[in-house]
Amino acid sequence: MAKESLSRRVAKLRGELGWTQQELADRLGMSRAAVSHLEGGLSVPSERTVTLLAGIFTLEPHELVKGTDYPIGKAERLPVVAARYTEVDLQLRLFAAGLVTTDDLRELLDRTHDKREREALEQALRPPS
Repeated sequence: MAKESLSRRVAKLRGELGWTQQELADRLGMSRAAVSHLEGGLSVPSERTVTLLAGIFTLEPHELVKGTDYPIGKAERLPVVAARYTEVDLQLRLFAAGLVTTDDLRELLDRTHDKREREALEQALRPPS
């Protein structure tokens, strides 16, 4: 069985989230052109980038590269775990469980820059209709 290219897998996962290359680039701290090169197979991502991608896609680094053409030598240097969830994800779950207040979410909203996370916080803060 032929291995899937990591570039194709990243593009597919980004598409499933409904994100543009620029939105993924913003989360990775790189340029849109760098994401385009990564997705186009023109560059091989570093172990750091694979770890960040894994976290963004809520996978572990080894899960992200398993069955792909990612170089074995690089894969062996990947960390076992990656941070998978953001502070906003955590606080929204705690809010749903009644463990944080609307004031806590408003304070977090003031510090949040990601457009989608801001929208999620604003949605949670809307009064029930």
